[in-house]
Amino acid sequence: MDLKNVAKGSFEETQVEDGFFVLICQNEGALVKVVQREIDSNFIQFHFCLKGSSKFMFNEGRYALDILEENSLLLYNPQRDLPIHLEMQPNSWLVSILISIKKFHGLFSQEADYITFLSDDNKDKKYYKDGKISPSSAIVLTQLMHYNLNASIKNLYFKGKAYELLSLYFNRNEDANIEQCPFLVDETNVIKIRKAKDIIISRMAEPPTLQELSDEIGLNLKKLKEGFKQIYGDTVYSFLFDYKMEVARKLLESGAHNVNEVGLKVGYSTSSHFISAFKKKFGTTPKKYLMSLSS
Repeated sequence: MDLKNVAKGSFEETQVEDGFFVLICQNEGALVKVVQREIDSNFIQFHFCLKGSSKFMFNEGRYALDILEENSLLLYNPQRDLPIHLEMQPNSWLVSILISIKKFHGLFSQEADYITFLSDDNKDKKYYKDGKISPSSAIVLTQLMHYNLNASIKNLYFKGKAYELLSLYFNRNEDANIEQCPFLVDETNVIKIRKAKDIIISRMAEPPTLQELSDEIGLNLKKLKEGFKQIYGDTVYSFLFDYKMEVARKLLESGAHNVNEVGLKVGYSTSSHFISAFKKKFGTTPKKYLMSLSS
């Protein structure tokens, strides 16, 4: 990288509690922007790239990790400090949550077996995880980026959103898209249920009934329901609802369609039904969501 093209960057930091910080980093310029912050080994770092891409540099540049658009990165190393040295590409947005391991343990003490790096075997080992940002998390991140309420409630608002992000990040259902499970010993059943998922996605505007879907894939209704829940962590129609809302969110963001057109594309014959469905999923109307993107 040509160092002449690097701008020294800043970030907005909000301390929501002792040992708990939210960082908002934006690079709207034409140059790569470098963001730096000291962080000691007592902290877990969660990084969410909403737009563009960035590169984390470690060990004086000898090691690098990329974080791409709509992806997240969890970093934790109790053995050594992991200061942030971030190279942000132009037109990139990043939200980071820094939380002390002590505080984090307090939040998840009942879930230590579920969150693998909290277990006794792993608590002294470094941990790294990357993944896709879920649709529900994307909404919260966008709300943080476009915060425009009274300054007096900013800390409270950021605190609520930071806790919401952590709860969504560790939501079991979000990680349930693992296509193996002990119940479905028969590989042919797994193939049939994957086919069911493909069918409802391809016909999301006019999906078949469960019985029609069951007949089409050649698997009885009970096995379809149980198998789908175990593979995808949700019922058929709940999965489809989430999928449709994510498609709708992306169509709205593209700016190529109005609210009515987006509703029709994902299977809502009236805009009022689409608006109430979108609000149920994301807690805001399509119009307000679009306004939050442009504010």
